[in-house]
Amino acid sequence: MAEKWNQGVRSVPAAGSRVDASIDQGLRAYMLKVYNLMAIGLVITGAAAYGLFSLATTTDPSLAAAQINGTMLTQLGVTVFVSPLKWVLMLAPLAMVFFLSFRVHKMSVSAAQTTFWAYAAMVGLSLSTIFLVYTQESIVQVFFITAASFGALSLFGYTTKRDMSAMGSFLIMGVFGILIAMLVNIFLQSSALGFAISVIGVLVFAGLTAYDTQRIKEMYWEGDDTLVAGRKAIMGALSLYLNFINMFMFMLQLFGNRD
Repeated sequence: MAEKWNQGVRSVPAAGSRVDASIDQGLRAYMLKVYNLMAIGLVITGAAAYGLFSLATTTDPSLAAAQINGTMLTQLGVTVFVSPLKWVLMLAPLAMVFFLSFRVHKMSVSAAQTTFWAYAAMVGLSLSTIFLVYTQESIVQVFFITAASFGALSLFGYTTKRDMSAMGSFLIMGVFGILIAMLVNIFLQSSALGFAISVIGVLVFAGLTAYDTQRIKEMYWEGDDTLVAGRKAIMGALSLYLNFINMFMFMLQLFGNRD
């Protein structure tokens, strides 16, 4: 009897281990989906940015309708980079991200995912102007620097046992401070303030990358159905995507070589 009782006791942690392993496997699959969605969004953004730049510029003087920063523009380039339509191109992503954030809980997973792809494409179109300002080599270099930094920070956020919720609140306030400073600098045109904004921006979004990774991880619940889990993954991917894009842009302002 004693032997059978001991065997029964030994079976309890084995069953618990199987449950923990199942949760860990589900969490890994959930986080992998988040990262995959984010990565696809970045690919779409890059393709849209470079695609529009290629169509909007030319090396043939006979096809040039205007010139900006030494780059010859086609008629499409004049329309999207010079005409008032450029403001629509800049503000459209902002409108779409608010739409996705407020409507995702009422959308199907496929609709939310499609909206995210469309948003990523719009961001790419609005970022196509960076090719007019910075050399393509420096854009690629800064992208890989950002990717390496993002990966390390996200890994830290995933593995750390420290509760980062208090830091998250501080960082979110920092984002609002950066926005206010950027608006002020539109009128001041101060290079020193611009440099300070870029440095602080990198630090704030670096911290948000770690914070959001931990928050997204903690959002996972093994009891979620496919619809809820899919929505969570999309919103998690959107948060990390925004952190990456903002960190990339601030790092580009710091380290990018201008044409």
